[in-house]
Amino acid sequence: MKECAVALAVYVGLAVVFGIGVTAVAGGGYGTEFFAGWLTEYSLSVDNLFVFIIILANFKVPKEYQQTALMVGIVLALLMRAIFIFVGAAAINEFSWVFYLFGVFLLFTAVKLAKDAGDDEDDEFEENRLVRFASKHLPVTEEWNSNKILSRENGKRVVTPMFLVILTLGTTDLLFALDSIPAIYGLTQEPYLVLTANIFALMGLRQLYFLIGGLLERLIYLSYGLAILLGFIGVKLVLHAMHENELPFVNGGEHIEWAPDVPTWLSLVVIIGTLAVTTVLSLAVSRRRERAAEQTPSRS
Repeated sequence: MKECAVALAVYVGLAVVFGIGVTAVAGGGYGTEFFAGWLTEYSLSVDNLFVFIIILANFKVPKEYQQTALMVGIVLALLMRAIFIFVGAAAINEFSWVFYLFGVFLLFTAVKLAKDAGDDEDDEFEENRLVRFASKHLPVTEEWNSNKILSRENGKRVVTPMFLVILTLGTTDLLFALDSIPAIYGLTQEPYLVLTANIFALMGLRQLYFLIGGLLERLIYLSYGLAILLGFIGVKLVLHAMHENELPFVNGGEHIEWAPDVPTWLSLVVIIGTLAVTTVLSLAVSRRRERAAEQTPSRS
């Protein structure tokens, strides 16, 4: 536990130092964009931990193999995100209307996230199609005897549960990237900053899993906070798209000058404020509920 805390502090410190370096070299504007993007990606990554916990529990991953599964899964996720990032950069440079698409998608995601947060039903794990295909068509052993992805059973080469876990973690994070990548492009259009913000956000995710895995249940309003952030960035993207509009059927293909371009410093203030209020309120309400539960006499 202590090692995880130290490692997490180092990763956060590296991100802060990097952001300060960006500010010193490229200016305060780019530095603010990095910090806004990093905080957004980090908060979305924390939300991903809920799903990671469900995945590891569903596959009954032994504790001694969880670090390996998370590390390889995160590296795989980072590689796939890098592809997403550069494809997104190419699309943005070529077509300004992509901001409309990103903005509307984030608004839809924000509404869905807020709606799902209000459901009292427990999250259930459901394998995606790729994992189901691998489970059905590959020889898979159910035995956890190592952290390798391949093994031998009765003289035949078989796929281990570790392979399915890593595949599930990687592909699941790819689905999360569908909203996190458009979100950060609403804060900066620099692919280098988008990539580094994602790297720093994912670097400490493995340590964060072991450090606060049990505390995640107390962040009862985290999904609402993330919904607010995604909604805010979605509106920001739509306004930016209107400001840079080139669609012929919108305002005759001309820029919509009255549409404001939300400054990055304001985005950073909204991000920090939303995360702070969400965290403090979640912990306060969770503590109050725990005390009330302790004081309530149990019925026989």
